[in-house]
Amino acid sequence: MDKWDRLYSRATAPPPPCALLERHAHWLPASGRALDLACGLGGNALLLARHGLRVDAWDGSRVAIRRLAAWAEAHALAITARQVDLTREAPGVGRYHVIVVAHFLHRPLLPAIAAALAPGGLLFYQTFSQAAPDWRRGPRNPAMRLTRGELLRAFAELEPLHYHEPGGQAPEGTAERELAALIARRRL
Repeated sequence: MDKWDRLYSRATAPPPPCALLERHAHWLPASGRALDLACGLGGNALLLARHGLRVDAWDGSRVAIRRLAAWAEAHALAITARQVDLTREAPGVGRYHVIVVAHFLHRPLLPAIAAALAPGGLLFYQTFSQAAPDWRRGPRNPAMRLTRGELLRAFAELEPLHYHEPGGQAPEGTAERELAALIARRRL
């Protein structure tokens, strides 16, 4: 975690939300509970809270959690930021109306993420894929990247609303070129 603490300690402002959440924020419910998993400095958590959701923001970096908590307090946003070892702790079953995961992959956690959605709850998941035409960003280890179709298989019990695999047709430097993305809903 020292690597992430060093990286986050240099930040002067919160990052923007992930492209998937930003483009599809109109699908968010007006109220409820949300989880920003592996939140980093909390760009997604901040968008969710500004939208009216009560947000739990989890990350392994104590620096990121401290900074996010300070930004949330300064703007009176309903965010509970907590340092969590995501390889050892999973969210509670049926607890969240929205879960956002961006740029994070820990395969053993995927079933718990699906189970943590309340009926009708939405999952926004985007991360690096082996199918990306070039690997300029993200992990170099293929095991830390999604395989083609992996998000759909991992969350097969959810209803897919939007799905994207990266491709060479997308402009360089865009999320569409590098990231697999899924928005899915827990069936009622």
